[in-house]
Formats: sequence, structure tokens, C-alpha cells
Amino acid sequence: MKKKYITILLGDMEVNRDLKLLLTIGGLYALAIFLSNTFVNIYLWKQSNDYVSIAIYNMFVYILQPITFIVAGKMAKKIDRVLVLRIGVSTLAIFFLTVLFVGEKAATYNMLLGSLLGIGYGFYWLAFNVLTFEITEPETRDFFNGFLGLMQSFGGMIGPVLAGYIISQWDNSQGYTVIFTISFLLFIGAVTCSFFIQRRSAEGKFNFLRIIKERRYNQDWSKILYAHILQGLREGIFVFVISIWVFISTNSELALGTFNLVFSGCSFLCYYAATRFVKPHMRKRSIFFGGMTLFLAIFLIIFKLNYTILLLYGAIIGIAYPLFTVPYVSLTYDVIGKGWRAGEMRIEYIVVREVFLNIGRVSSIIIFLISIQLVTPVTSIPIVLLILGCGHFLVYFLIKDITLPLLPENELTRVKEDIINHENR
Repeated sequence: MKKKYITILLGDMEVNRDLKLLLTIGGLYALAIFLSNTFVNIYLWKQSNDYVSIAIYNMFVYILQPITFIVAGKMAKKIDRVLVLRIGVSTLAIFFLTVLFVGEKAATYNMLLGSLLGIGYGFYWLAFNVLTFEITEPETRDFFNGFLGLMQSFGGMIGPVLAGYIISQWDNSQGYTVIFTISFLLFIGAVTCSFFIQRRSAEGKFNFLRIIKERRYNQDWSKILYAHILQGLREGIFVFVISIWVFISTNSELALGTFNLVFSGCSFLCYYAATRFVKPHMRKRSIFFGGMTLFLAIFLIIFKLNYTILLLYGAIIGIAYPLFTVPYVSLTYDVIGKGWRAGEMRIEYIVVREVFLNIGRVSSIIIFLISIQLVTPVTSIPIVLLILGCGHFLVYFLIKDITLPLLPENELTRVKEDIINHENR
């Protein structure tokens, strides 16, 4: 496939068609999710007014997601992985249709809705992550991750504030119907784009357990996996608790959309900077400062809570997340690229990583559920946020001794060529 030079904000970069299509799909996905998914938690909260119901919904997302990853990984060894991507996007569309169908009884079906979303995430992210690993080169990997982050941030700016405005202008039920319908149509657009990506099939057995055992022989792989558990500990509850706190403080979906606008606006600018200036030799320092900032920001919201403080918190974490995420994702893919039989086992590596990430997420929600049963939520939630919120900061201490980013670039290029040669056999 021919490559050509294009200029996309970040300067001249050699980008092939599949990479651009994958970025487009990622952008449509981000806009659809940011438009509606933030408000699913609020939709459920307004019906139940109960942290337990929201936590169980999110826990089922995180339980079904890794299970689906395993199933999708087996499928990706037998069929076209682009088809796996389509299954994921289609399931996400079905999820939003189901939310529309059950309407004001959505909180009653929190386990079903969480399961559907987890299945959709599992198929989508398995295929998307594997395609990212295969389509990007070492020299385009930071560009891809950074530019995808830019689009996600843009979707995060436009989606929630647009959704909040729509809900505030109509009756709540009608407003939610409109935004869930728009998300459904965006997912249809993502499915359409997938038909133009070059077919990519794999062969061989699905050696999931073997790649788990690879931790014994590859210390870099072991460190990356345990780092993902720590990452999951923060992500498990922060995703929904902060949104609920913003809504409780303001009783306004538009205010929640504005919070996400501030967060994503800062992320947008910082993703741009991180993509341009965070080079491979700077990755560990960037992970350290990003993770430390994410942890310190928690102290803003655990003692005194109001909307102004929450907006400041959103701005700070919006700056910190790209500093952490861009180098961390690139480091993870580079470790996989240098792993045992990376060309043949690339799908298994992605699946195992996802399982460990969701171990952290599920553990986080279980701790959250236990804590609010033992102590009142007003007292227990700030303590749990402080304890689990250090996850990203602790990641640095696991990955700081990984020497892979300092290896010659041609070594990673050789691994990439081995992957391509394996597919062509």
C-alpha cells in the first residue's frame, strides 16, 4: 500500500490509509461515547439515587469486558479482525438502543446494560488495540497515540457540553433520547469506515495462558501488567464518582457538560504538546510527573467540594492525563513488540493486558462497594478516592527500570517486519 506525506497539525508525517481510517473510527467512537456515556451514569443516578446501583452497572462493564476480550481474541485468530471491530461497534449501538427501549426503568436493568456495554467495549478495544499495534510503526506510534488523544479530547469537549445543552433545552426524557440516537448514528458511521480497512487475518492457536506465564521469563512484561492493575484501581471508580459529584453539586447536566469541556479542553492542548515534545527518552519522566499530578489533584476535592473546585480539578487532570497516557501507551506497545514471538502472539498480549487492567478496575469497585456498606458514603468515598487514586503515580515505580525505550529503533522496526512477514505467509 502506498504511503504519502500529509500535514495534520503535527507537521509532516508519513501516514498510510489504514492508519487514517483507524484514526477516523477512533474519533467517531470517542464522540459517540463522550456524547452519551457520561450521561448514562447520571440517567441511572436520577432514577435510583443510589451509589450501589451505579457501581454495579460499572462493575458489570469491567467484568464482561475482559471476558469478551478473551472470546474476541480467539475469534481474531480465526477470522478477519476488522470484522471483530464491527461486532464491537454494532454491540455498542445495540447498547444505546436498549437504553432507549427500557427508558425510565434503566436502573432496574443496570446489570444487563453494563454487560452489553462491556461486551461492546471488549470486541471494539481488542480489535482496535491489535490494529493499532499492526498499523503503526515505531516512528508513528507516538504520533498515532497523541493524535488519537487529540480527537478524544475534542470529542470530550464537544460531546458532553452539547449533550448537556440538549437535555437542558428539552424535557429530560426527550433530551436523553436525542443524544442516545445521535450516538447510535455515529457508531453506524464507524462501522461504515471499517469496510475500507485492508483485511487483516491471523492464524494459529490462541495461547492465552502461555502469555500470562510469560511474566516469569520477561520482567518488562511482568512490570507492565502489574502497572495496568494499578492504573485500573484509579479508573474503576473515578469514572463515575466524579460525574455524580458534579451533578450533585449543580443538579445540572449542562454543568456536567461544562466540566467535561474544561477537562477535555486542557487535555486537547496537552495531548498536542505531549505528542510533539515527549520523545522516547523522556517517557519515564513524563509518566512520573503525570501520575504524581493526578494523585495530588485528589487533595483538592476530598476536603471541600463545590463546582468551582471541581472545575479546577478537571483542568489539572486534563493537563496530567496526556503527560501520563501518551508515553505509557507507547511504552506498553514497545514492550509487546519486543516480547516472545510478538508477531504470532500479538493478540494474546493485548488480551492479557486488558485482563490485568480490568482486575484493577473490578477490585476498585469491590473496595468501593464494601466501604460504602461499612461507613456512610459521605465519609468513606473521599478516603477510598485518596487510597485508590495513587494508582497512576505508583505506575512509575514499576516501569522505571524498563530499559526498552533506550534500545535502538531498528530493533523495534525488525520486530514490526517480522509481524508483517508472519501475516504474509
